[in-house]
Amino acid sequence: MKVKVVAILETEFKQEQALAKIMNSRLQRAAKELQDFHLTALSGRRSSAHYLDIQLSYNQKYKIRYRIINDVPADVEYLVAESCSRLGYILWRNVVAEQDRPVW
Repeated sequence: MKVKVVAILETEFKQEQALAKIMNSRLQRAAKELQDFHLTALSGRRSSAHYLDIQLSYNQKYKIRYRIINDVPADVEYLVAESCSRLGYILWRNVVAEQDRPVW
């Protein structure tokens, strides 16, 4: 299984370019470490999904959050959640999905 972790860089720091550079480099380093060190057990694993795509970003309080982009088996999702929670990352909740739900 190929593991790819992408950092979604923050663009809201228009007044403070130095802060943007520090925060974005921190996020890129976190993405590289998650891919290269923490999820290496998944790279040699055979699964029905051939690849795993994860995105990292900041929430409004500048905690790192993650989400899995593609469909993966539940055990792979569990391993990602376990690794990310050990690192202090939180699950990226999608607010739009709640608004699009039909009301019965």
